[in-house]
Amino acid sequence: MSILIDENTKVIVQGITGRDGSFHAAGMLEYGTKVVGGVTPGKGGQEVHGLPVFDTVKEAVAKTGADTSVIFVPARFASAAMREAADGGVGLVICITEGVPVMEMVENYAYIRKRGVRLIGPNCPGLISPGKSKVGIMPGHIHAPGPIGVISRSGTLTYEVVYNLTSGGLGQSTGIGVGGDPIVGTGYIELLEMFERDPGTEGVVIIGEIGGDDEEQAAEYIGGSMSKPVVAFISGRTAPPGKRMGHAGAIISGGKGTAEAKVNAFEAVSVPVADRHDEIPELMKERL
Repeated sequence: MSILIDENTKVIVQGITGRDGSFHAAGMLEYGTKVVGGVTPGKGGQEVHGLPVFDTVKEAVAKTGADTSVIFVPARFASAAMREAADGGVGLVICITEGVPVMEMVENYAYIRKRGVRLIGPNCPGLISPGKSKVGIMPGHIHAPGPIGVISRSGTLTYEVVYNLTSGGLGQSTGIGVGGDPIVGTGYIELLEMFERDPGTEGVVIIGEIGGDDEEQAAEYIGGSMSKPVVAFISGRTAPPGKRMGHAGAIISGGKGTAEAKVNAFEAVSVPVADRHDEIPELMKERL
């Protein structure tokens, strides 16, 4: 099993005529994802990789039956693209774009939620259900089907962890990059709830980083609601105090959001925290 996407997911690519949209549409098609079309205003009627291009999301959904949209547009157009997708008839929106202003995302979050649409991102690598579908930029070849759910704030670090899981004989049910911005559409707790309900997921790996308190909240949820084993990894343990590191969301304030605070929160609910990402497979095997 998997969560959010599977072999039946029908995807449209917003920004498909651009460099990134075209490149990653090809990668998704090669992986086997059912990409059914693209959207670029003013370029309706064209084709990219044999896929029809439409002027609007609403038109694309009506003509293709798409239920998911992935966004590859410049930051200045991303808010409009997310809102158009939310109004266009899809149930899942994945925004890869980084650099969306925080205050815009506060408004976008409320706008999209009000319409009952789920958003992943922005500033994220997307998600993948190995062997079924990938939506975004994750490298499919390092993933393998299996029972481990993966949730991460980091893109590249996700690939390191997944590589080690696959090499260690632990395939993945679904891997999700939630995004590294202060405001993202879907966070750890909602995804943990989905993995807890998914019969194909036997354990979950959480990859966190300094900044914010999402990991601490996730730890509290795990302690009270998760029956499946969870293993964590927190990046940024060696970050110099007072120095900005990495993502826009990696902001430490009032003593909260430090790597130490996150590690302590997980350990307090008996979630082991790996010192190195290559330790994660063995820690998980011990608990399955």
